[in-house]
Amino acid sequence: MMKYLVLGSGQMGTAVAFDLAQAEDTEEIVLADIDEERARHTAEKIGSANVRTARLDVNYYDDVLGLMAGHDVAVSAVLYKHNVLLTKAAIETGVSLCDLGGNNEVVEKQRGLHLKAEQGGVTILPNCGLAPGMANVIAVRGVNSFDAVDELHIRVGGLPQNPRPPLNYQLVFSPEGLINEYIEKAEIIRHGNRMKVESMTELEDIAFPQPFNGLEAFHTSGGISSLARLFEGRIRELDYKTIRYKGHCQTFKVLIDLGFTGSEPSADGTDSRTPREIFGDLLERTLTFNDKDVVLMRITISGEKDGKRRTRAWEMVDYYDEKNAMTAMMRTTGYSTSIIAQMVARGQIHQRGVFLPEQVVDGSILLKELAARNIDVRECDEAR
Repeated sequence: MMKYLVLGSGQMGTAVAFDLAQAEDTEEIVLADIDEERARHTAEKIGSANVRTARLDVNYYDDVLGLMAGHDVAVSAVLYKHNVLLTKAAIETGVSLCDLGGNNEVVEKQRGLHLKAEQGGVTILPNCGLAPGMANVIAVRGVNSFDAVDELHIRVGGLPQNPRPPLNYQLVFSPEGLINEYIEKAEIIRHGNRMKVESMTELEDIAFPQPFNGLEAFHTSGGISSLARLFEGRIRELDYKTIRYKGHCQTFKVLIDLGFTGSEPSADGTDSRTPREIFGDLLERTLTFNDKDVVLMRITISGEKDGKRRTRAWEMVDYYDEKNAMTAMMRTTGYSTSIIAQMVARGQIHQRGVFLPEQVVDGSILLKELAARNIDVRECDEAR
């Protein structure tokens, strides 16, 4: 029987804890948050006897060590800036750790702890959510099904089912994460060479089945995770773009160009916060609608299979879950992370050290577990 620690009882932590609670081999889940009242409310919503709560400020390292010890796997659903310290705590306590990741610099620092994690006998898996996460695992599985691959294109987006102007978007994770995706450079492979391009560039039209046919996609940071390094020399063209309703990119980019995401405190000294911090607060206040959402994903691979040129696509359209009041982003991000955490606890991922999911997660198992949760990824294969 497995014991899990879930750090953070926000939307993603709620989804992780909910999914873990459904597993027959889960003995206990400790849901920890700096706001224990919020954690208790979340536990009540989950409604499972194997969920208990604890108050924890992850800034206090000794408190993290004390609570983490004795669990099989811990899951970080707090801001990515805490994940390096949480990785060190996991190694010190001998507890494996999964997190939602999304920030390249933080993940690189975690990867720098690989030898310590390996020597400590633990598995550390950053980037376990949707993208990076699920999409990357499916992409690797797809590439490995070809004899040779020329192109790999990943398109993912979480959208409100009924968009509201001016941005036609609602927050489905932290504003800090959204800003980070939009302002850091995106890694790609072009003409066989790994390189970086500016985010929010190379806009393209993209369509899914009605009513999601008027969409756009553009480069963003973080979603590609380690794929560019993994496939450099094997794939000629590789990129990741985020899907939004048309017009979003241009409108948001104007705000970036005007300095709303700047990291320098106010010049006149009237506010010690940065424009980015103030902008993040504004985004949270004005883009938190709690409307029903949808998550779209399309992974397209072109190459050679059995002597023929082929293009194969994996496509997902996942909707808000009415029965469990769970957003599509919570389902696709939180459930994916929960599945990977369970794979670690059950020994289905046996490698020790710091790895990205695309390196060690069996895509067949992940797809099977997603389907069991009614998250369906359709595969289309067309010879050409």
